[in-house]
Amino acid sequence: MKLNGIVADTSSRKKALRLAEYVIPAYDRSVSEPSSRDVYFVRSRKCRPLFSRQGWLRSLLTIMTLASALIASTAVTAAEADPLSGGSAIVAVRPLGGRAFDVTVYSAAMNRQIPLWVSHPGGSAPALYLLNAVDGGEGGGAWTARTDVASFFANKNVNVVIPMTGRASYYTDWEHDDPVLGRNKWATFLTRELPPLLNSRFGMTGRNAVAGVSMSATSSLDLAIHAPGLYQAVGSYSGCARASDALGQAYVYSQLAAFGANAANMWGPPGDPAWADHDPTVQATRLRGTRVYISSGTGLAGPHDTLTSPGIGGNVGALVDRATVGGAMEAVVNQCTSTLVGRLHALNIPVTVNVAGAGTHSWPYWQDALHDSWPTLGAAIGA
Repeated sequence: MKLNGIVADTSSRKKALRLAEYVIPAYDRSVSEPSSRDVYFVRSRKCRPLFSRQGWLRSLLTIMTLASALIASTAVTAAEADPLSGGSAIVAVRPLGGRAFDVTVYSAAMNRQIPLWVSHPGGSAPALYLLNAVDGGEGGGAWTARTDVASFFANKNVNVVIPMTGRASYYTDWEHDDPVLGRNKWATFLTRELPPLLNSRFGMTGRNAVAGVSMSATSSLDLAIHAPGLYQAVGSYSGCARASDALGQAYVYSQLAAFGANAANMWGPPGDPAWADHDPTVQATRLRGTRVYISSGTGLAGPHDTLTSPGIGGNVGALVDRATVGGAMEAVVNQCTSTLVGRLHALNIPVTVNVAGAGTHSWPYWQDALHDSWPTLGAAIGA
């Protein structure tokens, strides 16, 4: 409950009662009755009385009423949103304007709160889970900041769910806690804890698609493989979906090392069977029955690699970085993509492929890929 700008913590009956002790209203003395602009101040021992005896009694009655309402609401919601209950729960839902919401979910598997950006069409609809790149969206590299995801889906009958954290996690369940990243049980959260909570709160239909970019492109395929039936479609944009060979493992180790994380804590040391189990190319046969979309560039400079391109803004250094580092990364990704597509074709598993003749490892191309993939993903989930 929110009282004139201060959020009242209703996680326990005791906190609700304390509100009556420490919060008092300060009225505008130019009016005889409280106005809609009333504010609340925390009372300290140095505070002097702000009202007449009549005003104080009126305030006390108001506070008692509010406290009673808080206690009543606490009795209803505490079991649903108290992380200490031992179960995952939606902790908070904050409107951002339009159809966007900031949703906080407590994950019991990871014992922490996970922020989500959710675009909700207002009625019952399927869901598209979009995963951020290697920084998890924490360092500014989020779908919401780097693409037109909000406006693109504004008129589409689909819920869009974006976790706004998860850097260097590969959105998977790690075998061991990492000294830098802590506990990662993302597969458990995304496939078991989160969907039923969102389905209930936002009236989702239970039909889902998942898509990711760069690091999370591999994650999206891996999630679809290990949660059969949960996702009807999967999108992979510029991912290296190889984890069990030398090239794939070197790519994974390098991405995680950039954030100080140890990939051995994720799937064990190189050669551990878990690496092959999470290799989408090796496990490609398990994608049968799921609509698959895969895209990548070649690493050569393309239409979004100019001084006027989004994310460059006339910065020559940024353009050089995109052309060299982004170009080299996308060249590696292109090799991985070719191997995965060849494997799917050999297995006679249908796949929609978009390999452009040019393009670097950068967000403008991933926005293009999201747009291009939507007909495939949307049709699969009935959006």
